Amino acid sequence: MQKTNVTIYDTTLRDGTQGTGISFSVVDKIRVAEKLDAFGVHYIEGGFPGSNPKDAEFFVEAKKRTWKHAKLAAFGATRRGKLKVEDDPQVKLLLDAETPVVCIVGKTWPLHVTEVFQVSLEENVAMIADTVAFLKKHGREVIYDAEHFFDSFKDDRDYSLQTVIAARDAGADLIVLCDTNGGTLPNEVEEITRDVIAKLGAPVGIHTHNDSGVGVANALAAVRAGAVQVQGTINGYGERVGNCNLIPVMANLQIKLGVGVVRDLTKLRELSLFVDELANVPHDIRAPFVGSAAFTHKGGQHVHAVQKLARSYEHVEPEVVGNQRVTVVSDLSGQSNILVKAKELGFDLQKGAQEVTEILKEVKRLENDGYEFEAAEGSLALLIRKILQHHKPMWELVEYHTTFRRSGSASCNTCEATVKLRVNGVDEYTVAEGDGPVNALDAALRKALLPFYPQIDTIQLQDYKVRIIDGKKGTAARTRVLIESTDGHTTWGTVGVSDNIIEASWLALADSIEYKLLRDEKS
Repeated sequence: MQKTNVTIYDTTLRDGTQGTGISFSVVDKIRVAEKLDAFGVHYIEGGFPGSNPKDAEFFVEAKKRTWKHAKLAAFGATRRGKLKVEDDPQVKLLLDAETPVVCIVGKTWPLHVTEVFQVSLEENVAMIADTVAFLKKHGREVIYDAEHFFDSFKDDRDYSLQTVIAARDAGADLIVLCDTNGGTLPNEVEEITRDVIAKLGAPVGIHTHNDSGVGVANALAAVRAGAVQVQGTINGYGERVGNCNLIPVMANLQIKLGVGVVRDLTKLRELSLFVDELANVPHDIRAPFVGSAAFTHKGGQHVHAVQKLARSYEHVEPEVVGNQRVTVVSDLSGQSNILVKAKELGFDLQKGAQEVTEILKEVKRLENDGYEFEAAEGSLALLIRKILQHHKPMWELVEYHTTFRRSGSASCNTCEATVKLRVNGVDEYTVAEGDGPVNALDAALRKALLPFYPQIDTIQLQDYKVRIIDGKKGTAARTRVLIESTDGHTTWGTVGVSDNIIEASWLALADSIEYKLLRDEKS
């Protein structure tokens, strides 16, 4: 299949923000739009000027910028029933946005026309035609979104076609078929889209929702049927369970279907992470193509095969979409996992070597005790170096101590930690307070080490997770602490396990700092 004219229409800033928990400030919206423009998206829908002050302000700010690749679109609806189009304030706001493109949504389903809009079927057709013609008269590129098209088509094929024919005849540049409820399946989408294109004789696009989990599949099915535009959102944000996710859509179109949509897919993961970051949404590690687990290999047989032939367990090369191959070590690992991780650390080991067997045995023992090395590459690196006798301790622990004091009135809570270390033959004794015992311990440890290793001042704790490993033991259960740290350039994880949460935290904290020092020493 070869197509060169499929465009990408991004509605993250409008449809995406209708998703639960998704919100962008005006500054955020501008930054997302600029990122999308740089990536090469063809259309960026900035919002609904008539719905809220934030969207109106976005279009004011957008006028001050030059857009290199994308056309900005304002979103609105057809005129209201029994109201002249030139008198509809919402339509006027669409013109005031001064975008080159206007996308309007109209009713297709008789159920909505008569029960929700409460106008006649004939008046609804006139509303569509009048609004499209009015916007075309004012020099806009007009995209018409036929809401609930697939549900309507299955109920009343003739009326559904009548509405989109009205938009076509009024001058709409593109008719977009919308699976607004997200309940249509790919075979239906492909069949109906092909039927509509044959009857309409005009360009058709697709707008799907993911309520049945097939939003992306439906978009691809429509393209196979001849659709020339896909509407969706970055990372699939949107109403209910979300819209069609443009990230896998763009990757599949370009890599699998030979449809050239953007020039460079290597920024795809970066785009996905950027939008998640501004939306303050945790990135889905299992996101197709761009998730951190998308090219992560854990099982021993898988790793062994990937070492010999990557495509045996990878459907595309990770670098094509800006991702990378990752090998993790766990109790499911084989020697191949260890060889890969050791090579990353600069150790060229051979399969079957005694050191490899020892490392694998120790990993499995520790994981049986509650350790988890998948997200703790820092602790794993230190473990491998220790077993290979390439580890030089950065300090010697003498002792540490934490206290928590609370007054009866709860007006005074104090957490304090003391740390005694021996660094390069020098004894250090420090005291620090913190918001909690772990925070105080972290502060005291850094205070002791900073005079010797000033680079640790760049380390920031990004995440701290506690997991009770065996809840059946109650307060005596073992605790696993996972810490994620960053120095502003690199992020790494470390782990500690103990019957005592303070000790588990100390082990993870100490590994975090030691791993940072080890990396700096090697570089």
